[in-house]
Amino acid sequence: MTTTAFGRIFPPRDAWLAKAPPEPILDPDLPIIDTHHHLWHRAGSASGESWDVPAFRYLIDEYLADCGTGHNIVGSVFLQCHSMYRATGPVQMRPIGETEFVAGIAAMSDSGGYGKTKVAAGIVGYADLTAGDWVTPVLEAHIRAGGGRFRGVRHSAGYDADPVIGNSAAGIQPGLYLRPDFRAGIARLAALGLSLDAWGFHPQIPDITDLAHAFPGSNIVVGHCGGPLGYGRYAGRNDAVFADWKVSVTELAKCPNVTMKLGGMMMRLAAYDYMGIDTPPSSEQLAQHWRPYVETCIELFGANRCIAESNFPVEKMGIGFAALFNALKRIASGCSADEKAAIFAGTARRVYRLDC
Repeated sequence: MTTTAFGRIFPPRDAWLAKAPPEPILDPDLPIIDTHHHLWHRAGSASGESWDVPAFRYLIDEYLADCGTGHNIVGSVFLQCHSMYRATGPVQMRPIGETEFVAGIAAMSDSGGYGKTKVAAGIVGYADLTAGDWVTPVLEAHIRAGGGRFRGVRHSAGYDADPVIGNSAAGIQPGLYLRPDFRAGIARLAALGLSLDAWGFHPQIPDITDLAHAFPGSNIVVGHCGGPLGYGRYAGRNDAVFADWKVSVTELAKCPNVTMKLGGMMMRLAAYDYMGIDTPPSSEQLAQHWRPYVETCIELFGANRCIAESNFPVEKMGIGFAALFNALKRIASGCSADEKAAIFAGTARRVYRLDC
């Protein structure tokens, strides 16, 4: 019996996180671009979807406090999280508010008054790629609102029939990435030089592979190691899940237009019951849990198609920022210096066209 409602977001527990023994920062000078974090300030919601965020604030001050715990975070990419959408106007245009909001925070960071980290040097927002002719003006509005920082769209496809899982969006149905209307949207996205951040659960990886084959000129970035699931109907099936995931991700890695994000498995892999343990895990413990997935991704995709992510503040439910990046560095310890430079910053610069 677990305490954690996996797949749902909870505010970080600062007092619990403070119980973790301090760790020396591994390879503290290694430049890192955090390719996946969120920013929000919400009153809370209670409809039960996994992206309904309880009331808590995570803005530039909170993010920079995490970045300041020892690692050399030189820049970051903001990822869509339903934050600050416009309250009025056409529904398709409301997500532009998120890009406007994040571009303002990025401008604050660029002022030089907040330290060296270029927060939100790249912005990935949301547009409904099934919207047909609507999507082009939405994408163009994002580009204008982003002030030169808008890089692409995340349109999630995470679906499972088990209601315990918590799908990635309300009303989502299986096969989103296979739909003709979605693929029409991808054609418009790629025509503007924008990337797709693809997010699904591990059973959706073959759909992402099919999409990558259908649009070989597109730039597809897969989140959270492909979304392996370890709770609900997948609980107690670790070996079977890993085997299924590996078969699918091996085929995905054959697509040269796909990049894999390393990390982001706190909610979904359910490797440990973080709401039910007395103290956070060490970086060694987290590395042990995540190593099979992260190491396999590095082996299959190579350092030039792997990028590191914090997925904060979501991962902060289960571990601190310093220990999380220590864990990723532990897993990558067998890589060469050039490979580490690529995984932790170089590949992100190329994939998201960053100057940090």
